Amino acid sequence: MNITLSIIYLISTVTFVIGLKLLGHPETAKKGNFIAAVGMILAIIGTLFLHDFEVPTINYVLIGIALLVGTILGWIIAMKVAMTKMPELVSLFNGFGGGSALLIGLIEFGSNVGVDDSAKASSAIISTTLAAIIIGSITFTGSLVAWAKLNGSMKDLRLPKYNLINNILFLALVAFASYIVLINTNSLLLIYVLLVASLIYGYLFVAPIGGADMPVVISLLNSLTGIAAAITGILYGNMVMLVGGILVGSAGLILTFVMCNAMNRSLSNVIFGAFGGDANAGAITSGKTGGTIKKTTASDSAILLNYASKVVIVPGYGLAVAQAQHVIHELEVLLTKKGVDVSYAIHPVAGRMPGHMNVLLAESNVDYDKLIEMDNINPQFPNTDVVLVVGANDVVNPAAHNDPSSPIYGMPILDVENAKHIIVNKRSMNAGYAGIENELFFNQKTSMLFGDAKDALSKLVAELKNM
Repeated sequence: MNITLSIIYLISTVTFVIGLKLLGHPETAKKGNFIAAVGMILAIIGTLFLHDFEVPTINYVLIGIALLVGTILGWIIAMKVAMTKMPELVSLFNGFGGGSALLIGLIEFGSNVGVDDSAKASSAIISTTLAAIIIGSITFTGSLVAWAKLNGSMKDLRLPKYNLINNILFLALVAFASYIVLINTNSLLLIYVLLVASLIYGYLFVAPIGGADMPVVISLLNSLTGIAAAITGILYGNMVMLVGGILVGSAGLILTFVMCNAMNRSLSNVIFGAFGGDANAGAITSGKTGGTIKKTTASDSAILLNYASKVVIVPGYGLAVAQAQHVIHELEVLLTKKGVDVSYAIHPVAGRMPGHMNVLLAESNVDYDKLIEMDNINPQFPNTDVVLVVGANDVVNPAAHNDPSSPIYGMPILDVENAKHIIVNKRSMNAGYAGIENELFFNQKTSMLFGDAKDALSKLVAELKNM
């Protein structure tokens, strides 16, 4: 590798680290994404034109066409995607990364296995190649299943003893891959058998996992994509791919465990004891809920908000579905002008992907300082006059504290029940993504404002303007 390419790779690596650091805060995330993207462009250009290998002209033409098509498609998709579809897009792109890794593994197996005279070197190449194929395949089908479950085109698959089936298949994959390495074979038939088995395992790995756990699954699959990228970096001896993959893989794992802690569950419990299926299938009652609910109107809610000193808004997936982020910001600005202290309570697993609410509210130019994380906002609820819950459900369910039989028992939640008054905006009394009833709706301090979030909030804004 020439010195110029080494310097480019070093610069690219530094931009990845800086970009990842800046992604840790909403205010700097956009800049971090841009810096990391510039580093990736430098690495691509350097690899194509400065690497020490001969490339036929026709290959450059094909690569150029692929880059152009990919760039145009990516730009169009990213510009048109709705905020509610962002988790699905992340899953889809994640799957493409896994698919790339498995294709690279297949190509490298056909090109390199049996080339080296040293058995040790050949075993190392085979092991690395098989790891790329297995992890890439699992990520590919797993991400596609996550995408299908998020857009509602696939329901949870609960096979009898599915944990046992998955574990046996995983052990069989490891054993079969070890056998291929041990016999030092160059049989493509065995590789394709391993590929198909890995694709099936990726499907079975994600298919039974419930919707409430999907943010954790997306984060875990993202981590696996990073690991697959790191492995391909080893195959090609490319330090940028290796470092980038390690950064994505480690960051994804850290985020996965952070989100598991936010749900008070272990990663193994998420994977093997998932809860939360189709929210439309009906609620799973625990016997702790029931009673009467108190309905309210936009007019009555506006009066309550108008005379409050402190208001906390709790955004949820329903806000994203209704595309009501701009209206909620208008409501916040209006209340602030009236002298009301307004802030937003952000739960780590609100929405359908990590940071979903932060991104949604940033789109409507909500001040980042008003976004307060769960641990910091919970002590403020006893002094809060009104909590306005918009489209959130499981993350405000007191069953997490009160009902040991509930599947979310022990999960840290936003303690909105401690506020003086609670307004909950929902379309209906349907259960949330975890598939269980919400005790909060039957609280004496809670008033239910039924209706589409955008429509209900627009009426609320109109009422406030007339006061």
